Order: sequence, then C-alpha cells, then structure tokens
Amino acid sequence: MIKGISYLSFENGLANTESIESALAQTKTFGFDALELGISTDGVLTTNTTKSECLKIRQTINDSGVFVDSLATGISWGVSPTSNDEITRKKSISLHQDALKVAGNLGCKALLIVPGVVKSPISSDIVRYDRALDRLRDAVNQLLPIAEDLDVDLCLENVWNGFFYSPIELRDFIDSFDSNKLGVYLDIGNLIGYQQHPPHWIELLNSRIKRVQIKDFQENFDWTGSFSFCDIGAGDVPWKETIAALNSIHYQNTIIAEMLPWDETILARTSVAMDQLFDFNSKP
Repeated sequence: MIKGISYLSFENGLANTESIESALAQTKTFGFDALELGISTDGVLTTNTTKSECLKIRQTINDSGVFVDSLATGISWGVSPTSNDEITRKKSISLHQDALKVAGNLGCKALLIVPGVVKSPISSDIVRYDRALDRLRDAVNQLLPIAEDLDVDLCLENVWNGFFYSPIELRDFIDSFDSNKLGVYLDIGNLIGYQQHPPHWIELLNSRIKRVQIKDFQENFDWTGSFSFCDIGAGDVPWKETIAALNSIHYQNTIIAEMLPWDETILARTSVAMDQLFDFNSKP
C-alpha cells in the first residue's frame, strides 16, 4: 500500500487554490509518497484544464518524484447527477465527462466521484431513492465508455449522501455494469458515521475497491450525543481489523488521508499516525 495525502488537506486545498507545486513539496516534506489532486469547476485544476496544461502538470509531478495517479471531485455536491432537475443532471454528467478527460490527460488512473444525493447535511437536494438510483445508472452509462476508453477507473465514493449505505447494494450496483473500470472509492472514516463496520465492507466489496481514503470519526452516543471527524487513531475506526481486511483482499494501491479542517500541524500528525498504523516507515 502507498502512503498518500489528499489535496483537500492543504491550507488552500478546499478552495482549490493551493498551487500544485506547493502541494507536491509539502507532500514530500511531511513524508507522504503520494498525492491525490482535486478537480473542480474553478481553481488550480478544473474541468476546463487543457491537454497541454495537463502535460505540463504531469512533468512537474514527475520531476517531484511524488506518485500521483488519482483525482477526486466533489462536483456532485453542487451539481448532482441525481438531481430532480434535468438540466442540472445533464450538466453534472458533462462536467464529470470533462473530469475524466482531464484525469486521462494527466496520466491518472482513477477518478473519485460522489454518486449523487438522496439526502445529506452537505447538500440541499432531497431525491426519492429509486429515482436517484435510476438517474445514477443513466449517468454511469454515459460516463463508463469514456472511462474505459481512457483506462481510468470511475470510482464511486461512499459518502454522507443518504445513498448506498449498504455494501451489498453498492456491490450489486457495480456488478450490474460488468465493467472493470467501475468500482468503489472506499472512505473508511465515513462508514463510522452511519454505523457501519469497515472490515465488513472491505470483505464484501473486495476487488471492487479501486482506491481507499482514510480519516477517523468519533461518536459519543447518549441523549445529548456528539460526533465529529478527528485525527487518525483518535476515533472509533477499528484500524487493526480494517488494515487486516485490506491485506486479506491484497489491496496494494494508495491509502489517501483526507484531513479537514487544515491546521498548522495536521499534515505532520497525520503522517506519524499513518506510519504507526500501517507501518509505512518500515517498508522499503
């Protein structure tokens, strides 16, 4: 497995204004081997980034020695492929098609997407479940041919969207397309927030898991309960069992830490925690 950090974890990453040079330099400084870039509709890397611009960025990446083979986008939070508005759905599909093309031009092999919204604290959309499922199927049918042509994995992330809260449903949805370019971007920390056990998801999804993101989540349940994302190792993720499950399915790709909000020591703390949990610092 490869130790990585998300672009969103940098000071200006969420705004998509952290320079790629800065992100690459900090990735190395804090002991990460990989960086996952973000793509949006504006900022440093966008759906309008040209092929020639992508080639220059790839050269910068190669010169840095940092491993970059995936992009992540949260476009669906604002422009959802499952929206009740047809124009919005069409725009979402078009933007994600463009994101796939940028991924291909950058030489990346995976694109994380949010598979729409049923109901979420992050989005104002409220969509009936069966309609969201049908609309996502339509979107995937339009995105997959591009992903296959570019040899880019289209990765559906498990997020707080009221959608695919069962690993069995997600597994069966993936399998219904019969394409090895469609898979899951498994976010370990997100699972704890809706009372799921990460090792079980890993066992059930198995080789469908194309990439993995990590963070931790702390839940205190009582009549005045509280919950929050937190530093890796400080929450309720069963890390020992989760890592054992990843090893059991022979997962060898990136482990990307997505840590928000930024503070001056978050990258250093995260790097140390990942080394302690995954034993990265002992690997050649």
